Amino acid sequence: MNRPNLWSEQKEILFEDNHLLVINKPAGILVQGDETGDEPLSKKAEEYLKFKYKKPGAAFVGVAHRIDRPVSGIVVLAKTSKALSRLNEMFRDSQMKKTYWALTGKPPVPEQGKLVHWLVKDPMRNVTKAYTDKHGQGQRSELSYELLGPAANRYLLQVNPVTGRPHQIRVQLSTGLGTPIVGDVKYGFLNPLPDVSIALHARQLEIQHPVTKEQLKFVAPLPDAPHWDAARAFYNEPAS
Repeated sequence: MNRPNLWSEQKEILFEDNHLLVINKPAGILVQGDETGDEPLSKKAEEYLKFKYKKPGAAFVGVAHRIDRPVSGIVVLAKTSKALSRLNEMFRDSQMKKTYWALTGKPPVPEQGKLVHWLVKDPMRNVTKAYTDKHGQGQRSELSYELLGPAANRYLLQVNPVTGRPHQIRVQLSTGLGTPIVGDVKYGFLNPLPDVSIALHARQLEIQHPVTKEQLKFVAPLPDAPHWDAARAFYNEPAS
């Protein structure tokens, strides 16, 4: 069996034990399969586990949450059904602290605050719309944000979503603050990035281990992409 290309140097693996596999997902990869037929992260993880542990059959990989295809950062996969069941409950009930970094073209006003919207997703167009008041079947969505500072000609925001709705951070920053994420043409930024990603990164996750109950904190290094280079100074990460 050939070694899977992804994780060939294990750069993307942030943590692994008997129950969890925590990945720093590159932008451009689906977390779970869809109608495109492109190989998702879950399948790549299965191939990695089969190779590593020389499994003759399929390896168990459970998906408890997702981040959008053009978004990079932390994804927690379950290696056992027990872990998956508990993770599903934890993500559903927001029993963890999620931190994202986002680059915008202009600073938010005010520089820090809380956004609450009711989000309605159009599955046919794969677009979410945010309303400031209760709206039909809209789901209440909340996040807090703060401006960390200028990053070259962009601005680095730290975002902590309280809820986990589809496209939540993307649409709330665009609608609520008028600061669409760099590269996110779907939600109002003018130009795409060369790699067709968007400048949104699932930076940190604090969570209780679903089986051992240990408190865990994962931090995902920024992608090796030029648009993130100026943001590395905030954590002294080397430029790509």
